[in-house]
Amino acid sequence: MPQTLHVVATTLLLQRTTGSLTYNAAMDNLELPLAEEREVFTVASLNREARQLIENNFGVIWVEGEISNLARPSSGHLYWSLKDDSAQVRCAMFRQANRSLAFSPENGQQVLARGRVSLYEARGEFQLILDYIEQVGEGLLRRRFEELKRKLAAEGLFAAERKKPLPTLPQRIGVITSPSGAAVRDVVTVLRRRFPAVAVLIYPTAVQGERAAAEIARTLELADRRGDCDLLILTRGGGSLEDLWSFNEEVVARALDALVTPVISGVGHEVDFTIADFVADVRAPTPSGAAELAVPEQSAWLSTLGIFVRRLSRAAAQQLASVRRLLDGLAQRLDRSHPGIQLRESNQRLDDLELRLRLSWQRRLGERRSQLAQLMAVLRGATPRRQLAGMQERYRWSGRALERAIIQLVGHRQVRLELAARALQTVSPLATLERGYSIVVSQSDGSVVTDAATVAPGAGIDVRLAHGELSATVNESRTSNDAQTKL
Repeated sequence: MPQTLHVVATTLLLQRTTGSLTYNAAMDNLELPLAEEREVFTVASLNREARQLIENNFGVIWVEGEISNLARPSSGHLYWSLKDDSAQVRCAMFRQANRSLAFSPENGQQVLARGRVSLYEARGEFQLILDYIEQVGEGLLRRRFEELKRKLAAEGLFAAERKKPLPTLPQRIGVITSPSGAAVRDVVTVLRRRFPAVAVLIYPTAVQGERAAAEIARTLELADRRGDCDLLILTRGGGSLEDLWSFNEEVVARALDALVTPVISGVGHEVDFTIADFVADVRAPTPSGAAELAVPEQSAWLSTLGIFVRRLSRAAAQQLASVRRLLDGLAQRLDRSHPGIQLRESNQRLDDLELRLRLSWQRRLGERRSQLAQLMAVLRGATPRRQLAGMQERYRWSGRALERAIIQLVGHRQVRLELAARALQTVSPLATLERGYSIVVSQSDGSVVTDAATVAPGAGIDVRLAHGELSATVNESRTSNDAQTKL
């Protein structure tokens, strides 16, 4: 009998079709002859081989079912059975994987689980090792959300170039939301605080329920068609994914894309994202945030407006002053071109010309009189008596000048003579004679004797002294060397 069990177990492991094991009941009473060589498995090896076979032939799979028999040991791992109406399978989710769970699993919850097929060798139990689970309702919505998001993104509904700019200061803002929700109160409160002068028009619509998406789309189309507002705010408060699902419907996305009026989407809390947020021109994290994006801060706007008013006042004052100067100039030109003004100016100009003519004649007459007086003076100066008197006066003056010139010339000549005499006396030989020298002249030829050798003894000589002359006869002549020796 053990040989029969071995063959049946092996056949069960090898016969697998489309991801499931098949069991042939005809093998229950199958008797096979014993072979000479038999491959015998231990229970542990059998379970190990079975685990490897299962894990190698199944990849990552998704399984949907209800949680039952949930166990939470102190290790932090989770164990439960996943069942449906006709079967169940054991599941294990280890601590590293269940740390990222977005919810706390409980018995009775319908979940969608992702993991790998395995076999717990210690007990030979077929099980699933899970790494992710999600609640069935939210998981389906998430998949629908992602599918629609990819579809609309591929069509370009999220493209930045399709976004319309918001008006700087809208005249009237349309708020599309539930009239009884907290979102409309938040939006109106923020708008009244930031810029109370902006008018607000409420377009009531359902924001939750089966018919909410279609009603939101119709309200958007109505507000855009009427054109009462230059900015729309589509908003509602926070909630679960199911509560916000109306804003994830394709009909709402298409309606937003078809709008001509700019729209701000402020749905849910800051962490909530809807398809409407991606299609809208601007996404706000909350309803209050949408209101803050819709209008500027009143104080900043008033400050800027004050600056513009002051600039406009200065410009108007400058323009008014310029126009006033222009008017004054035109008035002056008009006054100057008035006939009475021109006649008065002509009379004044005539009087001025008359005065200038009179002054001109008087000046010309004075000039002529002056010229006549000058001519008379010249004529009086040209008479013979006047000329004779002038000549006599010039004669007397010339005589005195001649006398002075002669005296001056004689004095100059006398001084020069004295100077010449003193100079002549300085170079005269007589001055030399006065100092005891004499001039010896040969009587024979009258030449001056300068060398004793030229005069022979017995020759006659004349000796001129400072006072008088001497005639003598030479008894002896001596040369200069002899005379010096004797001396």
